Amino acid sequence: MNNTPHAPVTVIGLGLMGRALAGAFLNAGHPTTVWNRTSAKAAPLVAAGARPAPTLGDALTAGPLTIVCLTDYDAMYELFDANDVTLDGTTLINLTSGSSGQARDAAEWAARRGARYLDGAVMAIPSGIGTADAVILHSGPQEVFQAHEATLEALGTVTHLGADHGLASLYDVAGLAMMWSVLNAWLQGTALLRTAGVDAATYAPFARQIAAGVADWLPGYAEQIDKGSFPAEVSALETDARAMEHLIEESETLGVNAELPKLIKAMADRAIAAGHGGEQYPVLIEEFGKPRTG
Repeated sequence: MNNTPHAPVTVIGLGLMGRALAGAFLNAGHPTTVWNRTSAKAAPLVAAGARPAPTLGDALTAGPLTIVCLTDYDAMYELFDANDVTLDGTTLINLTSGSSGQARDAAEWAARRGARYLDGAVMAIPSGIGTADAVILHSGPQEVFQAHEATLEALGTVTHLGADHGLASLYDVAGLAMMWSVLNAWLQGTALLRTAGVDAATYAPFARQIAAGVADWLPGYAEQIDKGSFPAEVSALETDARAMEHLIEESETLGVNAELPKLIKAMADRAIAAGHGGEQYPVLIEEFGKPRTG
């Protein structure tokens, strides 16, 4: 059990995010070992108190926990295989971005080499690491997470999602879907209002209010999705589709790009054609949950 306030930690990969992770561990008082293929990147951290590992093997044996933050999963495999290091008994937490399938494959790769393994996702920019606003997702064996939770808390708000190693990556891309969808909707509205001389700063508070209001609907809509029952308690999909048509017409009339609302309207039309017009908006999960062919 290494869940102590100042347990040693190693960080492998010192790009912008890797340096931020190592810096947060140092600031929290953890003896921190660092390694990077280009050793010069370690210099500022070493000056701040980090220990530079002369080899990758030395880095892996420097403490009970190793954080990996590289370009992608292939870079991790290439690095570890090229250096012929042993992972037996090592705990790896991989914060490299990738897909859920890659995360599960990496867990099998680590297990074959005798390592304990968690996959993770960083939902923050480097400057936010070490603050409560930095959300760090982890998936894999709960006992591995619990053994190092106190150390990981130096990075921000840490969460364990479940035993499936792919969950952190899935949450990551689901979060990106939310981020881009909200931003794209705001840009659509901003483009419309600019045709009437309303600037983005004027519209932003109203848009934020709408976004927050819609967010409040999510728990109830989630209940409908999980039950597979979509009674039209607020509005029927066919009513929403008519409002989508209004948005499309207004956009085209004003010379604003209408591709985004047309895409959503096409999905709604397919759901209505399948007999779901009298149900509530979350019934569109059926369209989102299947690939588009043709």
